[in-house]
Amino acid sequence: MSNSEGMHSPVEQFEIKPLVELSLGGYDVSFTNSSLFMLLAIGVSAIFLISAMRRADMVPGRMQGMAEMMYEFVAEMVRSNVGSEGRPYFPFIFTLFVFLLFGNMLGLIPYSYTFTSQIIVTFAMAAFVFVGVTIIALFKHGCISSAFSFQLERQKC
Repeated sequence: MSNSEGMHSPVEQFEIKPLVELSLGGYDVSFTNSSLFMLLAIGVSAIFLISAMRRADMVPGRMQGMAEMMYEFVAEMVRSNVGSEGRPYFPFIFTLFVFLLFGNMLGLIPYSYTFTSQIIVTFAMAAFVFVGVTIIALFKHGCISSAFSFQLERQKC
């Protein structure tokens, strides 16, 4: 969309534009530019990681070195924050890291779209992680009787 002088608005790049109009039960479930760039981020990251680790040489090349550095960065972050108890959650954290990294890197390309520029995308991912962590904590530690105090007591649900 351009104004009357023919110049483009700087916020035009942040607009969600439907690419394929779809409606399901009265709800708009259209395939948008945001959806497209999420799929592109998944595809590009999968292609990168698969091609980087295909040969898995003892002396890594550039791509394998980059993939191993990404892996080790996230693994060390999980290890230092959660310890060895965080190992079961590493695949999810690594997947989320790679998805966001490639999504933001694709957004650096001129005239592309950064799906994390929409606050609802960031909120939905944060809410998903928060609810997941809360459910895991409740199953692992039981119900907490006083969640808003510093005295934590275990109860049976």
